[in-house]
Amino acid sequence: MNRRQRPYAVLGALLLLAAAAGCSATEPGDGPDDDAGGTPTAPGASGEARRAGGPHWQPRPGLRWQWQLDGKADTSVDVPVYDIDGFENSARTVKELHDRGAKVICYVNAGAWEDFRTDQKAFPKRLLGERNKGWKGERWLDIRRLDELRPIMAARFDMCRDKGFDAVEPDLTEGYRNKTGFPLSGEDQLAFNRMLARLAHDRGMAVGLKNDLDQIPALVGDFDFAVNEQCAEFEECEKLTPFVRGGKAVFHVEYALEPEEFCATAQRLGLSSMRKKLELDAWREPCG
Repeated sequence: MNRRQRPYAVLGALLLLAAAAGCSATEPGDGPDDDAGGTPTAPGASGEARRAGGPHWQPRPGLRWQWQLDGKADTSVDVPVYDIDGFENSARTVKELHDRGAKVICYVNAGAWEDFRTDQKAFPKRLLGERNKGWKGERWLDIRRLDELRPIMAARFDMCRDKGFDAVEPDLTEGYRNKTGFPLSGEDQLAFNRMLARLAHDRGMAVGLKNDLDQIPALVGDFDFAVNEQCAEFEECEKLTPFVRGGKAVFHVEYALEPEEFCATAQRLGLSSMRKKLELDAWREPCG
Protein backbone atom coordinates (compact mmCIF):
# COMPACT_ATOMS: atom_id res chain seq x y z
CA MET A 1 0.00 0.00 0.00
CA ASN A 2 1.64 3.20 -1.15
CA ARG A 3 -0.77 6.09 -0.74
CA ARG A 4 -0.02 8.83 1.73
CA GLN A 5 -2.34 10.61 4.14
CA ARG A 6 -1.85 13.23 6.79
CA PRO A 7 -0.89 11.17 9.86
CA TYR A 8 -3.48 12.73 12.18
CA ALA A 9 -6.30 11.40 9.98
CA VAL A 10 -5.15 7.80 9.53
CA LEU A 11 -6.58 6.11 12.61
CA GLY A 12 -10.01 7.66 12.32
CA ALA A 13 -10.25 6.83 8.63
CA LEU A 14 -9.20 3.23 9.22
CA LEU A 15 -11.92 2.72 11.82
CA LEU A 16 -14.59 4.22 9.61
CA LEU A 17 -13.47 2.24 6.58
CA ALA A 18 -13.54 -0.98 8.54
CA ALA A 19 -17.22 -0.33 9.23
CA ALA A 20 -17.83 0.20 5.52
CA ALA A 21 -15.98 -2.91 4.36
CA GLY A 22 -19.04 -4.27 2.59
CA CYS A 23 -18.82 -1.91 -0.38
CA SER A 24 -18.22 -3.30 -3.85
CA ALA A 25 -14.89 -3.00 -5.65
CA THR A 26 -13.43 -2.92 -9.10
CA GLU A 27 -10.69 -5.51 -9.42
CA PRO A 28 -7.25 -4.20 -10.41
CA GLY A 29 -5.19 -5.73 -13.17
CA ASP A 30 -3.08 -8.86 -12.62
CA GLY A 31 0.59 -8.52 -11.47
CA PRO A 32 3.14 -5.77 -11.78
CA ASP A 33 4.61 -4.68 -15.09
CA ASP A 34 7.93 -6.33 -15.84
CA ASP A 35 9.78 -3.00 -15.91
CA ALA A 36 7.66 -1.07 -13.42
CA GLY A 37 10.12 -0.93 -10.54
CA GLY A 38 13.23 0.43 -12.26
CA THR A 39 14.37 3.94 -13.03
CA PRO A 40 14.95 4.14 -16.81
CA THR A 41 17.72 6.19 -18.31
CA ALA A 42 16.18 6.51 -21.76
CA PRO A 43 12.67 7.20 -23.16
CA GLY A 44 10.33 4.28 -22.68
CA ALA A 45 7.70 2.57 -24.81
CA SER A 46 5.28 5.49 -24.54
CA GLY A 47 7.25 7.40 -27.14
CA GLU A 48 9.86 10.11 -27.27
CA ALA A 49 10.52 11.76 -23.91
CA ARG A 50 9.18 15.25 -23.36
CA ARG A 51 11.47 18.08 -24.38
CA ALA A 52 13.01 19.75 -21.34
CA GLY A 53 11.26 23.00 -20.53
CA GLY A 54 8.59 22.43 -23.17
CA PRO A 55 4.91 23.27 -22.80
CA HIS A 56 3.11 21.19 -20.21
CA TRP A 57 -0.44 20.00 -19.72
CA GLN A 58 -2.84 22.21 -17.75
CA PRO A 59 -5.76 20.20 -16.28
CA ARG A 60 -8.95 22.23 -16.01
CA PRO A 61 -11.54 22.10 -13.22
CA GLY A 62 -14.17 19.38 -13.40
CA LEU A 63 -12.12 16.64 -15.08
CA ARG A 64 -13.07 13.14 -14.02
CA TRP A 65 -10.18 11.09 -12.68
CA GLN A 66 -8.97 7.81 -11.24
CA TRP A 67 -6.43 7.52 -8.41
CA GLN A 68 -4.85 4.10 -7.90
CA LEU A 69 -1.61 3.67 -5.97
CA ASP A 70 -1.96 0.01 -5.01
CA GLY A 71 0.00 -1.93 -7.62
CA LYS A 72 -0.29 -1.99 -11.39
CA ALA A 73 -3.05 0.28 -12.67
CA ASP A 74 -6.39 -1.06 -13.81
CA THR A 75 -6.68 0.79 -17.10
CA SER A 76 -10.35 -0.06 -17.72
CA VAL A 77 -11.86 2.97 -15.94
CA ASP A 78 -13.36 5.38 -18.48
CA VAL A 79 -11.93 8.69 -17.26
CA PRO A 80 -9.66 11.29 -18.92
CA VAL A 81 -7.11 11.47 -16.05
CA TYR A 82 -5.24 8.75 -14.17
CA ASP A 83 -2.97 9.26 -11.15
CA ILE A 84 -0.80 6.15 -10.60
CA ASP A 85 2.42 5.14 -8.85
CA GLY A 86 5.47 6.10 -10.91
CA PHE A 87 7.65 3.24 -9.70
CA GLU A 88 5.08 0.45 -9.94
CA ASN A 89 3.79 1.23 -13.44
CA SER A 90 5.70 1.01 -16.69
CA ALA A 91 5.96 3.07 -19.85
CA ARG A 92 3.75 0.40 -21.44
CA THR A 93 0.93 1.19 -19.03
CA VAL A 94 1.30 4.94 -19.63
CA LYS A 95 1.19 4.35 -23.40
CA GLU A 96 -1.93 2.19 -23.05
CA LEU A 97 -3.67 5.04 -21.23
CA HIS A 98 -2.44 7.60 -23.75
CA ASP A 99 -3.76 5.43 -26.58
CA ARG A 100 -7.18 5.65 -24.89
CA GLY A 101 -6.92 9.44 -24.77
CA ALA A 102 -6.11 9.78 -21.06
CA LYS A 103 -3.54 11.99 -19.36
CA VAL A 104 -1.42 10.28 -16.71
CA ILE A 105 -0.03 11.68 -13.43
CA CYS A 106 3.07 10.14 -11.81
CA TYR A 107 2.83 9.67 -8.03
CA VAL A 108 6.14 9.95 -6.14
CA ASN A 109 6.85 10.45 -2.45
CA ALA A 110 8.82 13.67 -2.10
CA GLY A 111 8.74 14.37 1.63
CA ALA A 112 9.67 11.00 3.09
CA TRP A 113 12.19 8.22 2.46
CA GLU A 114 10.76 4.76 1.74
CA ASP A 115 12.78 1.61 2.41
CA PHE A 116 11.01 -0.32 -0.37
CA ARG A 117 11.92 1.94 -3.31
CA THR A 118 14.65 0.98 -5.74
CA ASP A 119 16.50 4.25 -5.11
CA GLN A 120 16.37 4.11 -1.30
CA LYS A 121 20.19 3.95 -1.04
CA ALA A 122 20.52 7.31 -2.83
CA PHE A 123 19.38 9.15 0.32
CA PRO A 124 22.19 10.01 2.79
CA LYS A 125 21.31 8.84 6.30
CA ARG A 126 21.68 12.39 7.65
CA LEU A 127 18.57 13.35 5.67
CA LEU A 128 16.36 10.79 7.43
CA GLY A 129 14.29 11.94 10.38
CA GLU A 130 11.45 10.53 12.45
CA ARG A 131 9.34 7.66 11.21
CA ASN A 132 6.19 8.69 9.38
CA LYS A 133 3.71 7.44 11.94
CA GLY A 134 1.28 4.92 10.52
CA TRP A 135 3.31 4.14 7.37
CA LYS A 136 5.75 1.26 7.67
CA GLY A 137 9.17 1.79 6.16
CA GLU A 138 8.96 5.60 5.88
CA ARG A 139 11.00 8.33 7.51
CA TRP A 140 10.59 12.06 7.07
CA LEU A 141 13.22 13.94 5.05
CA ASP A 142 15.13 17.05 6.01
CA ILE A 143 13.71 19.22 3.24
CA ARG A 144 16.01 22.11 4.19
CA ARG A 145 18.86 20.31 2.40
CA LEU A 146 17.81 21.29 -1.11
CA ASP A 147 21.24 20.79 -2.65
CA GLU A 148 21.24 17.13 -1.58
CA LEU A 149 17.60 16.38 -2.32
CA ARG A 150 17.42 18.15 -5.69
CA PRO A 151 19.39 15.51 -7.69
CA ILE A 152 17.48 12.65 -6.03
CA MET A 153 14.10 14.20 -6.83
CA ALA A 154 15.34 15.15 -10.31
CA ALA A 155 16.15 11.48 -10.98
CA ARG A 156 12.65 10.47 -9.87
CA PHE A 157 11.09 13.11 -12.10
CA ASP A 158 13.32 11.93 -14.95
CA MET A 159 11.81 8.49 -14.44
CA CYS A 160 8.32 9.96 -14.74
CA ARG A 161 9.23 11.90 -17.88
CA ASP A 162 10.98 8.95 -19.52
CA LYS A 163 7.99 6.71 -18.94
CA GLY A 164 5.85 9.30 -20.71
CA PHE A 165 3.87 10.73 -17.79
CA ASP A 166 2.14 14.08 -18.31
CA ALA A 167 2.42 15.32 -14.73
CA VAL A 168 3.83 14.60 -11.27
CA GLU A 169 2.07 14.34 -7.91
CA PRO A 170 4.77 14.80 -5.24
CA ASP A 171 3.44 13.60 -1.89
CA LEU A 172 4.07 14.70 1.70
CA THR A 173 4.64 18.34 0.87
CA GLU A 174 3.56 19.66 4.28
CA GLY A 175 6.22 18.17 6.54
CA TYR A 176 6.57 21.44 8.39
CA ARG A 177 3.22 20.70 10.08
CA ASN A 178 4.35 17.24 11.26
CA LYS A 179 6.81 15.80 13.76
CA THR A 180 9.67 15.14 11.37
CA GLY A 181 12.63 15.32 13.74
CA PHE A 182 13.76 18.54 12.06
CA PRO A 183 12.90 22.19 12.92
CA LEU A 184 11.14 22.83 9.63
CA SER A 185 9.49 26.18 8.99
CA GLY A 186 6.82 27.28 6.58
CA GLU A 187 9.53 29.02 4.55
CA ASP A 188 11.49 25.75 4.33
CA GLN A 189 8.37 24.07 2.96
CA LEU A 190 7.72 26.80 0.41
CA ALA A 191 11.31 26.55 -0.87
CA PHE A 192 11.11 22.75 -1.15
CA ASN A 193 7.72 22.74 -2.85
CA ARG A 194 8.80 25.38 -5.35
CA MET A 195 11.91 23.35 -6.13
CA LEU A 196 9.67 20.37 -6.94
CA ALA A 197 7.50 22.52 -9.20
CA ARG A 198 10.55 23.77 -11.10
CA LEU A 199 11.90 20.25 -11.54
CA ALA A 200 8.61 19.14 -13.10
CA HIS A 201 8.26 22.17 -15.36
CA ASP A 202 11.87 21.91 -16.51
CA ARG A 203 10.98 18.43 -17.78
CA GLY A 204 7.85 19.53 -19.59
CA MET A 205 5.45 18.07 -17.02
CA ALA A 206 2.64 19.60 -14.99
CA VAL A 207 2.84 19.35 -11.21
CA GLY A 208 0.21 19.12 -8.47
CA LEU A 209 0.23 20.49 -4.93
CA LYS A 210 -0.72 17.72 -2.50
CA ASN A 211 -2.77 18.95 0.48
CA ASP A 212 -0.70 21.79 2.12
CA LEU A 213 -3.86 23.89 2.26
CA ASP A 214 -2.48 26.73 4.36
CA GLN A 215 0.19 27.53 1.76
CA ILE A 216 -2.12 27.51 -1.27
CA PRO A 217 -2.23 31.33 -1.54
CA ALA A 218 1.58 31.40 -1.82
CA LEU A 219 1.91 28.34 -4.10
CA VAL A 220 -1.08 28.39 -6.46
CA GLY A 221 0.98 30.26 -9.05
CA ASP A 222 3.73 27.61 -8.97
CA PHE A 223 1.49 24.55 -9.35
CA ASP A 224 -0.83 23.45 -12.16
CA PHE A 225 -3.42 21.54 -10.12
CA ALA A 226 -4.11 20.34 -6.59
CA VAL A 227 -4.63 16.89 -5.09
CA ASN A 228 -6.55 16.81 -1.83
CA GLU A 229 -7.67 14.25 0.71
CA GLN A 230 -10.62 14.76 3.05
CA CYS A 231 -11.19 18.50 2.73
CA ALA A 232 -14.92 17.89 3.20
CA GLU A 233 -14.44 15.77 6.32
CA PHE A 234 -12.30 18.50 7.86
CA GLU A 235 -14.40 21.37 6.44
CA GLU A 236 -11.47 22.81 4.46
CA CYS A 237 -12.64 22.66 0.83
CA GLU A 238 -13.07 26.42 0.52
CA LYS A 239 -9.29 26.76 0.86
CA LEU A 240 -8.90 25.06 -2.53
CA THR A 241 -10.89 27.65 -4.46
CA PRO A 242 -7.80 29.67 -5.59
CA PHE A 243 -6.93 26.77 -7.89
CA VAL A 244 -10.41 26.60 -9.41
CA ARG A 245 -10.57 30.39 -9.84
CA GLY A 246 -7.25 30.12 -11.68
CA GLY A 247 -8.66 27.54 -14.10
CA LYS A 248 -6.74 24.70 -12.43
CA ALA A 249 -8.19 21.31 -11.48
CA VAL A 250 -8.61 20.14 -7.90
CA PHE A 251 -8.54 16.33 -7.73
CA HIS A 252 -10.24 15.43 -4.45
CA VAL A 253 -11.10 12.27 -2.52
CA GLU A 254 -12.96 11.40 0.66
CA TYR A 255 -12.60 8.12 2.55
CA ALA A 256 -15.06 8.19 5.44
CA LEU A 257 -17.92 10.30 4.06
CA GLU A 258 -20.67 9.04 1.80
CA PRO A 259 -21.01 10.81 -1.58
CA GLU A 260 -24.27 12.47 -0.50
CA GLU A 261 -22.33 14.10 2.33
CA PHE A 262 -19.78 15.88 0.13
CA CYS A 263 -20.64 15.77 -3.57
CA ALA A 264 -23.01 18.75 -3.58
CA THR A 265 -20.38 20.97 -1.97
CA ALA A 266 -17.63 19.60 -4.21
CA GLN A 267 -19.65 20.25 -7.35
CA ARG A 268 -20.53 23.76 -6.20
CA LEU A 269 -16.84 24.51 -5.71
CA GLY A 270 -15.79 22.94 -9.01
CA LEU A 271 -13.80 20.06 -7.51
CA SER A 272 -13.19 16.71 -9.23
CA SER A 273 -14.36 14.50 -6.39
CA MET A 274 -14.89 10.85 -5.56
CA ARG A 275 -14.91 8.44 -2.67
CA LYS A 276 -12.04 5.97 -2.41
CA LYS A 277 -10.89 3.27 -0.02
CA LEU A 278 -7.90 4.17 2.13
CA GLU A 279 -5.65 1.67 0.36
CA LEU A 280 -6.35 3.39 -2.97
CA ASP A 281 -6.98 0.30 -5.03
CA ALA A 282 -9.03 0.48 -8.25
CA TRP A 283 -12.45 0.89 -6.53
CA ARG A 284 -13.98 4.33 -6.86
CA GLU A 285 -17.34 6.03 -6.26
CA PRO A 286 -17.32 9.34 -8.17
CA CYS A 287 -19.58 12.33 -7.73
CA GLY A 288 -21.99 12.77 -10.62
